[in-house]
Amino acid sequence: MHPVTHLLAGWTVSEMAQLRPRDRAIVTWACVVPDIDGIGYAIDLGNKLLGRPDLLFYETYHHNWGHGVPAALLVAMLAWYLAEQKQRTAWLAFLTFHLHLLMDLVGSRGSNPLDIWAIPYLSPLSNDMILTWDGQWPLTSWQNTVLTMVLMFVAAAMSVRRGYSPVCLFSQNADEAFVATLRQRFRGRNGSNE
Repeated sequence: MHPVTHLLAGWTVSEMAQLRPRDRAIVTWACVVPDIDGIGYAIDLGNKLLGRPDLLFYETYHHNWGHGVPAALLVAMLAWYLAEQKQRTAWLAFLTFHLHLLMDLVGSRGSNPLDIWAIPYLSPLSNDMILTWDGQWPLTSWQNTVLTMVLMFVAAAMSVRRGYSPVCLFSQNADEAFVATLRQRFRGRNGSNE
C-alpha cells in the first residue's frame, strides 16, 4: 500500500493507545519504516536519469530487507531505546510494523492478477517463509482508496477533538495551522460540533 496509508494506520493505532508525543511518533513511523527498502526506486531513477545501466535495486530489494521479522525486531529494539514508555512503545512498534506487512499482503498487487507481492518474512536471513495471498488487491484498487479515505477521516476527527494531527510528525507550526483550519471548518462559532 501507499506510504501515506501506512502512516495514517500507524497514527490511528498510536492514537488509540493514547501515547505521549514522542512514543506516538515512534509507533507511527514503525508502520512506515518497512518501505525504507523501497529506496532502490530512487537509485534506479537516478541511474536512468544519468544514463547509467538499470541495476533493478527496487525490484531486487523492495520487500526483501525491510519486510520481515528481523527488521521488525530491530525496529522494536530501536523503539524501546528511544521511547519514554519503553515496553509499551516497543510492543506497539512491533505491532504497527506487522500491520504494515498485513496491509501489503492484502493490497499491494500489481495491475496483473499474477503480479502478487510476496512478503519474505524471514528475509534477509532466510527465504524459507514467503507469505502470499492470491486474493491480493491491486495497489491502485478501490479498496485501498477507501481505506485511505477512512483513515484520513479518522485522523481529521481525532485532530479536531485532540488538537493535533499527523502533520505534527513533520512540523508543529503546520500542524497548529492545519488543526485550526479543521476546527474552524468542522466546529461551530461557539467551539461545539454542529
